Amino acid sequence: MLTILFDGIAYGMLLFILAVGLAVTLGLMNFINLAHGAFAMAGGYVTVIALQRFGLPFLACLPLAFAVSALLGAVLERTLYRPLYTKSHLDQVLFSIGLVFMAVAGVDYFMGSSQQNVQLPEWLSGRTEWGDGAFMLGMGHYRLFIIGICAVLTVVLQLILTRTRFGSRLRAAVDDPRVAAGLGINVNVVFLLTFAMGSGLAGLGGALGAEVLGLDPTFPLKNMIYFLIVVSVGGTSSITGPLLAALLLGIADVAGKYYIPKMGAFTVYVLMIMILLWRPQGLFTRQGGK
Repeated sequence: MLTILFDGIAYGMLLFILAVGLAVTLGLMNFINLAHGAFAMAGGYVTVIALQRFGLPFLACLPLAFAVSALLGAVLERTLYRPLYTKSHLDQVLFSIGLVFMAVAGVDYFMGSSQQNVQLPEWLSGRTEWGDGAFMLGMGHYRLFIIGICAVLTVVLQLILTRTRFGSRLRAAVDDPRVAAGLGINVNVVFLLTFAMGSGLAGLGGALGAEVLGLDPTFPLKNMIYFLIVVSVGGTSSITGPLLAALLLGIADVAGKYYIPKMGAFTVYVLMIMILLWRPQGLFTRQGGK
């Protein structure tokens, strides 16, 4: 039981890392980016290429995946996304889902359709067990590593968005871009940095999740629903909401597949429906937020 809980927490933490970038762009920029999973896939493939072809250590691949995905996000924000900020949400959805299919086809052409393997270092491949029987706790070292990374990211993001000048400028630019520009805030630069940060976080999540979730060209399509569930259940006005939602969904998914394997991920959808019936705006919604 404790092992299932631990695995569920680790899986939820991974979902949070993958989805928090979408929560940032959707909640703070009011932009629906369904191509978020494509940036996660980019981070995963950057990690695979760096490991297999260049022989870089795994820990060096993580910041590289973040940087490449952030750079890709910045370029696309400047060239493709920015004209859509003032368009309807339907236009944003159609555009971003089109990017997903283009990314899937491009990766399939250049990298092939086979599943990619990520070779973890030996110190992350082990497992530690405590106790016995129903109360035995088996902790995979890699899952423990994911939990630690997520905890650090949560604190850093919360501090950036609530305690820094950049966070204040971002909230001002979202609430009223014209007034923010009149006060000397470069709204375009703020949005560019925010989108790049969200894309970089997705890339980092893809790098961390390649070994757990698997990595192939259909990665954005297979995991898109989970990103959207985390954001819709947790809300988009804070970091705490998506974190709690990801933990709940991760534990429900792992426990459901263990105790009721024939139902698969059905328990996740049931939990999502119950929460949204109770709180349609998500678990955490800022008063007066968009």
